[in-house]
Amino acid sequence: MNKKFILLLGMTVLFLLLSACSNDEQVESSTDEEGIVKIRVFSQQNSTMDLETNWFSHLVEEKFNVDFEWQTTTWDNTAAAEARSIAMASGDYPDMFLLIPWVDQFSQAELINYGQQGALIPLNDLIKEHAPNIQEVLDNHEYYAAMATAPDGNIYGLPQLNECFHCTWNNKLWLNQTWLDKLGLEAPTTHEELEKVLEAFKNEDPNGNGKKDEIPLSGVAGLDDGGIITYLMNGFIYDDATTRLIVENGKVDFAPTQPEWRQGLEYMNRLYEKGLIDPGAFSQNQDALYQLGGAEEMILGGTAIVHPAMFATDLEIHNQYSPVAPLQGPNSAWARYDYPSKPGGTFALTNKASEEVQIAAIKIIDYMFTEEGKIQAENGEEGVGWKRPEDGDVAINEDVEPILKQIPLGEDEEERNDSWGPLSQYYHPVEFRDGLVQDMDIYSAEGYERRLQEATYLYEDSHPDEVFPHWAVWYEPEVVDELSMMKTNIEDYIDQSAVQFITGEKSLETDWDEYVEGFERLGLERYLEIMQEAFDNARF
Repeated sequence: MNKKFILLLGMTVLFLLLSACSNDEQVESSTDEEGIVKIRVFSQQNSTMDLETNWFSHLVEEKFNVDFEWQTTTWDNTAAAEARSIAMASGDYPDMFLLIPWVDQFSQAELINYGQQGALIPLNDLIKEHAPNIQEVLDNHEYYAAMATAPDGNIYGLPQLNECFHCTWNNKLWLNQTWLDKLGLEAPTTHEELEKVLEAFKNEDPNGNGKKDEIPLSGVAGLDDGGIITYLMNGFIYDDATTRLIVENGKVDFAPTQPEWRQGLEYMNRLYEKGLIDPGAFSQNQDALYQLGGAEEMILGGTAIVHPAMFATDLEIHNQYSPVAPLQGPNSAWARYDYPSKPGGTFALTNKASEEVQIAAIKIIDYMFTEEGKIQAENGEEGVGWKRPEDGDVAINEDVEPILKQIPLGEDEEERNDSWGPLSQYYHPVEFRDGLVQDMDIYSAEGYERRLQEATYLYEDSHPDEVFPHWAVWYEPEVVDELSMMKTNIEDYIDQSAVQFITGEKSLETDWDEYVEGFERLGLERYLEIMQEAFDNARF
């Protein structure tokens, strides 16, 4: 969870208590003389999207006899979260929120707080009466129902269901295959072999420029997938990068205080002391990694990240990197598992929405649960943004029938403003995503998703039988504020301490015991108590 977002939560709830309208407030009709329902929507758009003139926006307006009045923010995480928080705090919020989960959405805590204060309305009855497709998914998909339903039984906001296969095991190591081939090296299978590969990258001039300018291993600080720390730690103890909880026989425990965690830090400290890990990996942002990956002379040996387009924008460059399967460490060869759909609310209705708006809005979202709706919502107009599969087309999963083929932009074609893109991914189960047509050449732009699919086969099911299901767990309202503060402090302490031990700022010999005691001062015992109760009460 975005930590700035958590800090905004307390402020937002305080303002809400002071300014939000109650459920008893009378809402005027939103229908004009021609019977068109006007819907005020808060949403997010990037520089290539204009929701006001968007092709799919107009399709929906005509199909459901509505007129959208858009209030938009950017795809910048912090700016989007602040804009939404300010809107809610002001009391002058719109009828409807339509959000992208990886930009900013309502957290579970916010859904409960806003729902109980009356600012967000329960959707249960609306769904039962007007949204048969949503209701069918709630009835038949246990994870979706668990993500959507608050402890009090109400649905205050709908999450997106986007079962992206390559996102499920998203903490992957990508190594420079060109360098491996030049140096006559095989892809490493153990931590010891990786160390030897990185030493060769550093010392044997694989880019051939006569300089020791190679950076064997780098990364980005603060990635949700955990970056290089999580990838390397999983050979010692399971690291989910999100909760840092481990589960065995139903008992929830904490990985960062275990001896195996210390082993992992010792290994990473050794790599760092040898100059095999880039110091910038623990402080730099995505743009800095792009500078390394896209350097005029190749200098990047590898990184742990979701996919190669996140460290090199040029197809010819990132095609030179290959995925490396989870490494066998002294204790394990785990890979981070993360259910690709996130809890929280990307669609929500407020108490400002009239009955006509509520019904129209839920019908629009229900349409995006149909195959026709979700195809057009994400891909735009048939024949322009996508087309039906043709003879010889093969789906990403070669065992399923292809569903659609996306049409790439022409060489001089401007970005099409014809879809809602990631705003629309409300029901993309794995069966749907697997049916997208991709080129058989995984190194072509049209075959990129197939490349990620094949890379993920190296990682599939490489996680413990029991993991903490953070995507399907809710917390009781009375502990939410307490938990949010503890979680933020504990996560910051884990991240800061890991970097300090890896870089040698702290000594594992002399500072480990004090580090472990620090968690006690942060309330770890109470934190685990709350997490155990949430795990025991999880509805899945």
